[in-house]
Amino acid sequence: MTSEDTGAFYVVTIDGPAGAGKSSVAKRTAHELGIKYLDTGAIYRAIALILAKSEIKPDSEEFLREALSEIKIELKENSVLVNGFDVSGEIRTSEVDELASVYSAVPAVRESLLTLQKEQENYGSLVAEGRDVGSVVFPDAKVKFFLTASPEARARRRYLERISKGKEADYNEILNSIKQRDINDSTRKLAPLSVPDGAVYLDTSDLTEDEAVKFIVDHVRGALLK
Repeated sequence: MTSEDTGAFYVVTIDGPAGAGKSSVAKRTAHELGIKYLDTGAIYRAIALILAKSEIKPDSEEFLREALSEIKIELKENSVLVNGFDVSGEIRTSEVDELASVYSAVPAVRESLLTLQKEQENYGSLVAEGRDVGSVVFPDAKVKFFLTASPEARARRRYLERISKGKEADYNEILNSIKQRDINDSTRKLAPLSVPDGAVYLDTSDLTEDEAVKFIVDHVRGALLK
C-alpha cells in the first residue's frame, strides 16, 4: 500500500527508548508500505559525533549554533552523510548513543534539526522513528506507535547484534548504558521521552522483529482504510 493507494500522503511515527529496535522495525515497515523511512535518531547521532569531534561542548550555545549552521546532513537509503562524508559506521556505537542523548537535550540542537525533520513530509509519505516524532515533530500523524521492551531484552539484542558483527561487547555495560539513557531521555526538560497522545503501545520483549513489523503494518493498513 502506497500513498497513491490511500489517495493522500500520510505519516506513521514510531517512538520509544534506546535499543527498542525502532530503526530496523521502522525501516522494514516503510518497505512493506512502500513509503520513505526517516531515521531521526541517525540525524542526532551524526550531529553529536561531529560536534564532539570538533570539541564543541553541549553548554557552548554560541559555538553550537555557529557549527550547526555549517553542517549539512543527507539521509540516503543505506548511509548518513555529514558535509558529504559517510559517517554511517561511526554513529552506531554505544559512545555515540550517549553523546546523542546529551546533545539532543540542548535547545539549540533540537531547534536546528526540527525544521529539517518536518520538511521530510514534503517529499511524500513516510515512517518516522525517534523519541519525540509522534509528540513534537509530527503531532498530527495519522498513526502513531510507542515501541518498547524491557531494559534486559534491549541490552541482550544490542549485545547479540555487536557480537554478530565481530565487535567486542559487554552485556552488563550495555545494560547499564541503556538504563542511564532511559533516565536521561525521560527526565530532560526539553521534549522528554514519553508516549505520544493516541499512540499504540507495543512491548516487544517477547516478540520477534517479524511479529512487531506485521503488527504495525496490519494496524496502519486497517487505520488508513477506515
